[in-house]
Amino acid sequence: MFRPFGMHPVPLLAGVVVVIVAVQLGNWQLRRAEEKREIGVRIEQYAGATPQVLDSARGVQPPEWSRVVVRGRWLPEAAMYLDNRVLDRRPGYHVLMPLELTDASVVMVNRGWTAAGSDRAILPEVDTSGDEVEVVGRVVVPERDPFSLADQARDGQRWQFIDLDAYRAWSALSPGDWVLQQESEAADGLVRRWADPDLGEDTHRGYALQWYSLAALAAALTGYYVFRSFRKNAA
Repeated sequence: MFRPFGMHPVPLLAGVVVVIVAVQLGNWQLRRAEEKREIGVRIEQYAGATPQVLDSARGVQPPEWSRVVVRGRWLPEAAMYLDNRVLDRRPGYHVLMPLELTDASVVMVNRGWTAAGSDRAILPEVDTSGDEVEVVGRVVVPERDPFSLADQARDGQRWQFIDLDAYRAWSALSPGDWVLQQESEAADGLVRRWADPDLGEDTHRGYALQWYSLAALAAALTGYYVFRSFRKNAA
């Protein structure tokens, strides 16, 4: 086997590959951190902006985290009770309810949190006006649980996670692929205490530091191996 300066090519190539891969992964983590930072900036900008009036939701996809205003009537018979939502150590539900706008298009609204009753077989009643209501909220795009099947999402109106494809099939309604997180107050007894998303910018930077540290270690060990090989060859 050809061994320049007495060096075995396998550890040399392995060291170079580790350095290149670790640097690339570190760069990717930094790009992800920058993407998350930009999302945070957009969230702050939208929070201070005037909500956009949305007269129709048909074929509309507002920017995520933007604030919109809609008017319509609730469809409580097609409500979704999102299970296992804990607030102040109390189990409960997020109540997601379709709002039918004047053009018959539908917006799915997360109206807020309500406590679970002592009998888990009975869903809590939610005070729902039959009149036209105005709702101001923030647009969020739910992530489907990648480890669950569609038929595992629902038990009656009780849902384990938001699956809008399964919801459309179940309800025969056609909300878009986004949910309006209600911010406007209403006398419905629901709690609307929304936390800002944990974007994980610092986590990505921490991972980048780990990858760069691995690249530096691999470079140092490879350099030491080359140095020793040169010395042995020169001796």
